[in-house]
Amino acid sequence: MKPSQPPKLLDQVRDQIRVRHLSRRTEKAYLHWIRRFILFHGKRHPEEMAETEVNNFLSHLAVKGRVSASTQNQALSALLFLYRHILKRELGEFEDLVRARRKKKLPVVLSPQEVQQILERMTGINRLIASLLYGTGLRLLEGLRLRVKDLDFEYGQIQVRDGKGGKDRLTMLPERLAPQLAEHLKTARRLHDKDLRLGFGSVVLPAALARKYPNAGREWCWQWVFPAPNRYRDRSTGDERRHHVHERSIQRAFKRAVRGSGISKPATPHVLRHSFATHLLSAGYDIRTVQELLGHRSVRTTMIYTHVLNRGGLGVRSPIDLLCGPVTERKNLLYANAQHSPH
Repeated sequence: MKPSQPPKLLDQVRDQIRVRHLSRRTEKAYLHWIRRFILFHGKRHPEEMAETEVNNFLSHLAVKGRVSASTQNQALSALLFLYRHILKRELGEFEDLVRARRKKKLPVVLSPQEVQQILERMTGINRLIASLLYGTGLRLLEGLRLRVKDLDFEYGQIQVRDGKGGKDRLTMLPERLAPQLAEHLKTARRLHDKDLRLGFGSVVLPAALARKYPNAGREWCWQWVFPAPNRYRDRSTGDERRHHVHERSIQRAFKRAVRGSGISKPATPHVLRHSFATHLLSAGYDIRTVQELLGHRSVRTTMIYTHVLNRGGLGVRSPIDLLCGPVTERKNLLYANAQHSPH
C-alpha cells in the first residue's frame, strides 16, 4: 500500500483559510497572490525563499505593476499567512521594500435628485435592491446576503451579519420600503415552497450550522431575501441549491440607469452607501450614529463624508466673490430673476 501523499501547498492554504472561517473572497485573493509569488520566482517552492524574495516580489508589484497600496498590502497579507500558518515561519523586516503610494481619494456622492433619477430608471428587484442600499447604507454584498430572519418589520431594523471585518451591526429598515419588501417576500416564499415540493429548497448556512442543524437550510427564516432566479449545483456537496442574486446583475442594471439619466459621475452601487452617509450628516445626524450605521471601526473613516457638507473649497469663499462691482451685481440680479421666473 502506497503511503498517502501530503496535500499540495495551495490545498493546505485553502484548508487553513476555511478552518479560520475567512471569507471566500479572501481565499480567492490569497491563493491568487501566492500563485503569482511562486511564478514570479520561477516556480521555486516558498520554503526555499524568505524575506529577500518576498521583498523583491512586493517591490515589483509597486514599481512595474503600479498597484495601489491596498493591493500591495493584500499581497503581503497573503504571503504572511502562507509563511506563518503553512510553513510555520515568521518573516522578518522588509527594509528595502518599495511601498506603493497610497492616494487620498474622496468618495463619489450623488445628490438626492441624482439618486431619484437613477432609481426611476430601474425596475423590479434591481430597483428594490438599489433603493435598499441607499436607504440603509449597506454594501452591495451585505444587501444581497440578507436572510429572511435579518429583517425585523416590528422594530423597523435590519440585522447585518458578518459584515466587513466579520462584524455584526444594526441599521434601519426604511418605512417607505417596508411594504415593498413585505410584498417581495411573499413572492420569494412562493418560490421557496415550489423548490421544497421539487425536493430542493436548501441554502448554504454560515460556518458549522449545517452540521449542527442539518435541516435548518430548508427553513424559511434562513432563505435569502433576494433569491436568484435559477438554481445551481454545489461543487463540494453535489446539492442543487438557490443562491442570492448575483452582484453583477445589479451592477449592470445600475450602470444602465446612470447612463440613461445622463449623470457624468463614475457611479456604482457602492456610491449609494456614500450618498446615504453624506445625506444623513447633511440632515444633522450625529457622526457617531452614522459611524455605527455604516459599521466603521473608526470615526475617522466616517469623517471623509464631511467634505461634501462644506461649500466648494472646504467652505472658503473665493476673494473674487467678495468684490462689489458690476459683475457681482449683475450675477445677483440674474439669480434673483431666475428664482422668480414662472419657468
